[in-house]
Amino acid sequence: MTSKTDFKKTLDAYQARQGRFRVVDVPDMRYLMIDGHGDPDTSPAFTEAVEALYPVAYKLKFASKRDLGRDYVVPPLEGLWWAEDMAAFTVARDKSRWDWTLMLMVPDWIDQAMVTTAVEQTRARRQPARLDEVRLETLSEGRCVQTLHVGSFDDEADVLAHLHHQVIPDHGFRMAGTHHEIYLSDLRKVAPEKQRTILRQPVTTELT
Repeated sequence: MTSKTDFKKTLDAYQARQGRFRVVDVPDMRYLMIDGHGDPDTSPAFTEAVEALYPVAYKLKFASKRDLGRDYVVPPLEGLWWAEDMAAFTVARDKSRWDWTLMLMVPDWIDQAMVTTAVEQTRARRQPARLDEVRLETLSEGRCVQTLHVGSFDDEADVLAHLHHQVIPDHGFRMAGTHHEIYLSDLRKVAPEKQRTILRQPVTTELT
């Protein structure tokens, strides 16, 4: 029987604790990605992105098990978030101004040819609206500070403000790269107050 890898348990980059801000060196990781803009609560583009990513991810998982003998749990949904004024996250929480990239991590043994095949197999059955926008890309974050947030996404503001304005400067870092969230809970099944989300911020010690 083929063993199944669960990256949430085996990768240090997926480890975080509530109330603890941890410095972690994140290796280069490869993702299925789709970009978008606007309020994730109301934007059809956000829902359509999710509907395009997951079928491709599961086609890859099944192909990996069948063809390569390597089974794994599809990793959690992740998102990169930014805005022209980052206060839109920590103060105003003006979601209409948010840009985002939704992502699902794929193992390093998955290549572009397998992704192309998975996209075509998905197209033959489901034809998600944004399927043609799915791409495979490597994300290089390097040194980051991250913590676990338990609760609603709308309750993240104070944690992010503390991270950005106290924790990062106190470590002698400055922010670099894009705010990153990893959704450990199934949002369809877990109440907002119990949702578990890793909040990650890439950092650097280099001066501009």
